[in-house]
Amino acid sequence: MQADPTQTAEPPRRLGKLIAVHGAAPASLQRAAVAAVLAFIFFLGTLLLFYTRQHLGYFMISSAFLVVYLLTLSGIWMQKRRTVKLYENGLTHRKESAFWQDITAATPGEQDLTLERKKGAPIKLPASLHQFEHLRAHVLDRTRS
Repeated sequence: MQADPTQTAEPPRRLGKLIAVHGAAPASLQRAAVAAVLAFIFFLGTLLLFYTRQHLGYFMISSAFLVVYLLTLSGIWMQKRRTVKLYENGLTHRKESAFWQDITAATPGEQDLTLERKKGAPIKLPASLHQFEHLRAHVLDRTRS
């Protein structure tokens, strides 16, 4: 059985030339990086307090800061994977690709842009992407024509 070309991980060559790449917005990555650095500093500080005072409360707080640090790092890693690539004949987002003629509707929301396709699940483009307004305008322009 042959796989549907609009559902493949690698974009088909029929999508054409790459026009633009929209990754995670630098402002959101910067906020997450600052939160990760602060969580790590507080983790080290409370671990040092636990080492010097031998109070279990400091160890619990230190563990909580470590969890916050690890969750923030995983969030940064997940954000960096959210990339939308615009091509002449379509777009790709994560592991999904769609041709412009296969997109039946583009519904702008407050925090995202939802693309309805003829086949398959809708694609949601988050507002946390770099130059989201430019991306939204380009997609809406391509889906209207």
